[in-house]
Amino acid sequence: MNQLDLKGRVAVITGGAQGIGYSIAERMLDSGAAVSLWDINEQQLGQARAALASRGKVATEVVEITDDASVDAATRSTLTKLGRLDALVNSAGITGGNGTTWELSPDVWRRVLEVNLVAPYLVCRAIVPHLIGNGYGRIVNVASIAGKEGNPNASHYSASKAGLIGFTHWLASYFAKQNITANALAPALVESDMVTADLRARPERIPIGRFGKPDELGALAVAVLSNGYITGQTINHNGGLYMAS
Repeated sequence: MNQLDLKGRVAVITGGAQGIGYSIAERMLDSGAAVSLWDINEQQLGQARAALASRGKVATEVVEITDDASVDAATRSTLTKLGRLDALVNSAGITGGNGTTWELSPDVWRRVLEVNLVAPYLVCRAIVPHLIGNGYGRIVNVASIAGKEGNPNASHYSASKAGLIGFTHWLASYFAKQNITANALAPALVESDMVTADLRARPERIPIGRFGKPDELGALAVAVLSNGYITGQTINHNGGLYMAS
């Protein structure tokens, strides 16, 4: 495995107990960083911490990322445990199911926007001031191809990820002169529990002929986090499914 130099850095990874967030944590630990995994599932957090402990320093926080008080408390706790904050990966997200816009209930629409867009704002609101204080920061937001081209059966998910891409661009523009970069990743289909059975049966949609792997997306995230000259970008990770810039 290729290793990049993140020695001495501390990263918060939301949704870090499983899936893409967990894979990013693996890569960051192998590159010398310490990580704080934030997730709502306490049991999965414990399992992730135990599995990753041999790779480096791992802290965990049980967080409801749509609640500002919970996010603020997790930030304080992370600082107490790890001493500083250098990087943030907003990986937590939900799909909210599929359906036409009029078939999706307002509660489902709002919840997807809360988790996928409002929560990254709340986490940045709590953490970015500490990055400013360090004079250094790296932010990666896990968006989606749906935020670029739209998913005809997931208007809520598409809107939330498009909003996250726009928020990423604002972060990059506003904080560039303070040595804080912000980029978004736009994966298509990545092997995870979020991929439904009907999609698993149709890899022929992807020119490469298979879904992405979480560790591949983890490697991309760490490469971006280690580079101080990439900012304001939305980087595709889709096996050729979507070839526009």
